[in-house]
Amino acid sequence: MSLLDHLNTKLAALSAQSLRRSLRRADTGTAPRQTVDGRPLLMFCSNDYLGLAAEPAIAKALAEGARRWGGGSGASPLVSGHSAAHEAVADTLARWYAPHIPEARAIGFCTGYMANLAVVTALGDEHAEIFSEQLNHASLIDAARLSKARVTRYGHADVAGLRALLAASTARVKLIVTDAVFSMDGDLAPLPELLALAEAFDAWLIVDDAHGFGVLGATGRGSLEHFGLSSERLILVGTLGKAAGLAGAFVAAHTTIVDYLLQSARNFIFSTASPPAIEHALLTSFALIEGPLGAARRANLRARQTQLRDGLLALIDHHPRLGWSLTDAATPIQPLVVGGNAEVMALAAALEAAGLRVPGIRPPTVAPGTARLRITLCGTHTEADVDALLDALQRAAAAQERAA
Repeated sequence: MSLLDHLNTKLAALSAQSLRRSLRRADTGTAPRQTVDGRPLLMFCSNDYLGLAAEPAIAKALAEGARRWGGGSGASPLVSGHSAAHEAVADTLARWYAPHIPEARAIGFCTGYMANLAVVTALGDEHAEIFSEQLNHASLIDAARLSKARVTRYGHADVAGLRALLAASTARVKLIVTDAVFSMDGDLAPLPELLALAEAFDAWLIVDDAHGFGVLGATGRGSLEHFGLSSERLILVGTLGKAAGLAGAFVAAHTTIVDYLLQSARNFIFSTASPPAIEHALLTSFALIEGPLGAARRANLRARQTQLRDGLLALIDHHPRLGWSLTDAATPIQPLVVGGNAEVMALAAALEAAGLRVPGIRPPTVAPGTARLRITLCGTHTEADVDALLDALQRAAAAQERAA
């Protein structure tokens, strides 16, 4: 068998399990209504939670940044790539998180994946043990694997189980690592309880707030604001390509931790800095997030979450034979668990035929037997948009029951 035949055999096996993936082409910008492969669709699959990716003020700021700074940054931050725009973003984030992290400082990265790899591998040395949440994002899982630390998994939101593991650990350095909002389930980590364990067992608490930043909290500063947490043990990772509408990521932590990352985080030291034009535009994004527009869109998100969840629960009650269910989601991520891979892809295809795009999520992203529609809401979705989705799901459910 040739090398290509070997790969084609693997691809065929994925197809047989309804696990083959493919790219779709967007012909217009990110928005609730987007043209995909030449066809207009109502979208419920973006992480653009506040609708800022298409906000004119941010587009204007990005153009201003390009006129001032040009294109790329030219080098890694420690060589020559750290601009005044990068520094202004870091200073703003340090101010945002000062109430939650004493002596807060922030450091930027090009992606959330890079930020997670940086902080976990830098702190997870041979003296450390990492306590990793069962449903953590792939970037946190990969970071733990790449670290020199011992890695111990604890069950989803299992505070008692984690307490027992921490009590049994003899590691000099303990790292509790968790998502704040779980990206495929939409539920929240029990951060107050996890922080209490970090305090009790002398551990760091690393929180990936990718899906909480901009969404949670009175001013959109995320999970730490939502829960009202404050501790020098908190290490926050945030991404800026979701609710912030642009690109990039950051780590906010005590200044000593950030200084240590500056010296030891390999993918900060050896990566070209993000384009300064993006950093310039992020300052406008931050102002929108904490201002009246951000507040209004978070309020609309909460209203649309309630509308969608109530409608989905009624749909499930009306069609019990389908075996659909909801997770305990309390965020704009509202997954409808269908079960089988083929079944969820058929449902996604039926919705797309009706003019709505809600992709099916399958293993290995989620556990086998829990394939789902990952329905995500945007602050610019309307009541009529959600009604359209619920109506299409009702028709698809009725059709599946007739075919059964």
